[in-house]
Amino acid sequence: MSQLETEIEAAVFRRLLKHFDERKDVQNIDLMNLAGFCRNCLSKWYRAEAGERGLEMDLEVARTLVYGMPYSEWKAKHQAEASAEQLAQFQAQAESEGSKRGDASA
Repeated sequence: MSQLETEIEAAVFRRLLKHFDERKDVQNIDLMNLAGFCRNCLSKWYRAEAGERGLEMDLEVARTLVYGMPYSEWKAKHQAEASAEQLAQFQAQAESEGSKRGDASA
């Protein structure tokens, strides 16, 4: 991968984080139900990739990078209670994904 490609990918990631920051009304459960990932997933991926490169990172540090503030603060300010419908959709998708992978828990 060229330096330019790396710079473009980094810029796209920063733009995605900015977009999420501007759309705090979009809840993580909505992201999970629609796209199969959320801000928490990005935080975990960030931490994992840092670890792959020899940088140990606490999950809360990664969450702060993704959320733009400590996760507990973001939750208190912006996270709404998930509706019964949202939770049911999430559970159904989790069970479906589990059966596709052959998980015994599904």
